[in-house]
Amino acid sequence: MLIAYRAPQDFTRDAEMRLERSVVPVDGIVPEGTLWLDLVVPTAGEDKLVEKHLGIQIPTREDMEDIEPSELLYLEHGARYMTARLLFNVANEPEMAGVTFIVKDNALVTVRYDEPKAFAMFANRASRPGGCGPTADAIVVGLLETVIDRAAEVLQATADRIDSVSQDIFENAPGTVRKRGDYYDTLQALGRYGTLISMSRESLVSIERVLLFLSASYRTAKVPKELREQVRTTLRDLQSLEEHATFQSNKIQFLLDASLGLVNLEQNNIIKLFSVVAVIFMPPTLVASIYGMNFQIMPELQWEYGYPLAVGLMIAAAVAPYLFFRWKRWL
Repeated sequence: MLIAYRAPQDFTRDAEMRLERSVVPVDGIVPEGTLWLDLVVPTAGEDKLVEKHLGIQIPTREDMEDIEPSELLYLEHGARYMTARLLFNVANEPEMAGVTFIVKDNALVTVRYDEPKAFAMFANRASRPGGCGPTADAIVVGLLETVIDRAAEVLQATADRIDSVSQDIFENAPGTVRKRGDYYDTLQALGRYGTLISMSRESLVSIERVLLFLSASYRTAKVPKELREQVRTTLRDLQSLEEHATFQSNKIQFLLDASLGLVNLEQNNIIKLFSVVAVIFMPPTLVASIYGMNFQIMPELQWEYGYPLAVGLMIAAAVAPYLFFRWKRWL
């Protein structure tokens, strides 16, 4: 699908900028004055239409999957090509999507094969007066700001969930015994949040490369000072989010180590209980074994009170170690 965004026909410099949206058919013509062309899962015909309109080459999906910076950020025939990896489908199974931004003259082209939520958020905002800038460079910076805002929301929501897991791990009521399934759920949640934080950080790093590339290109281009300052501010915000993501990643690692440590403590307590029980019953077992021998000459067998004495001796032999362990606070 090819979506064109352009300023209203009655737009004047004194009015607040907003974008009008229209879908361009494959056999149609790109409207004059289009500032942003959004290619969503484009067909070959839509690629050719945009290529003919702007005189650029639309990268393939395979090209967008490259990891070499020289293949993701480059200049070609007067156009700037910038590919970033964006996080999407956060509510279900988080995935990474390659998105290419192409700026040629005063037109922005975005090529994507997935639906990051930030695009819908920016398109909705840009449709309102004052929702975006009047140039392609201003639109791409605004779009990247929206992507960063969305990443901040994801990180904040994940941080709240991590705090909830932390309270569940360390603030159980005294004497509460956790079931095996509780530990499994905790470890599974930490693994899921760790993956989400890692993917968010990967996305932020790729966006930072795009912003640095833009900032470098603005040094030689005639770009308003306000836009250059906006890029620098966006970069500072992004770098603070990267630090926050690193902190959350370290916190997840700490909680994971703590959870595994608590699992080991539970196992050690079980082993200790079995060891104590074995030690308590060893002396009574010894007494019972002695008087269970089948020898003819055993003086105690003729005692009138031999049986109660043996039973009392076994009870005393069991109680004495128990009291000793309690005295040493091993129980």
